[in-house]
Amino acid sequence: MSDINILVVDDDKEIAELIEIYLVSDGYKVWKAYNAKEGLEILDNQNIALVLLDIMMPGMDGLEMCKKIRTCNNIPIIILSARSNDLDKILGLGSGADDYVTKPFNPLELTARVKAQLRRFTQLNPGGSTAEQQNEIILRGLVINKDNHKVSVYGEEVKLTPIEFEILYLLASNPGKVFSTDEIFEQVWNEKVYEANNTVMVHIRRLRGKMKEDQRPQKIITTVWGVGYKIER
Repeated sequence: MSDINILVVDDDKEIAELIEIYLVSDGYKVWKAYNAKEGLEILDNQNIALVLLDIMMPGMDGLEMCKKIRTCNNIPIIILSARSNDLDKILGLGSGADDYVTKPFNPLELTARVKAQLRRFTQLNPGGSTAEQQNEIILRGLVINKDNHKVSVYGEEVKLTPIEFEILYLLASNPGKVFSTDEIFEQVWNEKVYEANNTVMVHIRRLRGKMKEDQRPQKIITTVWGVGYKIER
C-alpha cells in the first residue's frame, strides 16, 4: 500500500504525527499539512487517495477546504473534529465529507475507517479495467452505471462521492422498497447504528441537491415520512 497517499491536514502537529505513525504502520504514505493552504497545494501536486481534515484551523477552516476539494475532486474525505454535537456533524457532512470522527479518537478505529473509505472508493472507481460489461440501472430519468461509477439525471451527468453513489444505487436497485435511515446506514457504511444520528439525512440532502430535485415536479428520491426513503419504479 506504499503507493497510496493520504493527506492529513491538522494544525495540531502532535495529532498529525500520531495519525502518521498509525497510517505508516499500515503501509500508507502520509503527507502532512498544518493549514488549508498547504493542504490544497499538496492536493494539486500529489496523487492523494484520501484526506483526513481538521475543522478548526487558522485562516481557511476545514469546512471551507472541504467545499473547495469537492468542486473538482471526489476522493474520500474524513473530518476530524473536537465538536461532537449533531449540528456540527451535519455541517461537516453537508460540506462534502464522507465521514466524521470526533476527537479524541481511537487511532485503530480511525485507520479502520480509512480502510473502509478507500475500499469503497476503489471498488467504485476500478481504474484501468478493460471490462466491457455495462451494469446499468435506468429508472425515472436516472441512469446509474455501476461499472464506471457514472450517474446521469435526464441526460445531465452528476458527480457523486462514493457514499452518495452507494446510497443512490441501493435505493435504485430496490425500486419501490422503503429503506429506513438505519437500514441505509448499515448497508452503505457496513456498521451497526448504535445511536440516532443525521448522517444519512445529510447525504440524502446532498444527493437531492446535486440531482436538482428542487427544480423537478417529479422527485426521484421520495421521502416516506416517519419511515425512510425510496425510489419508485
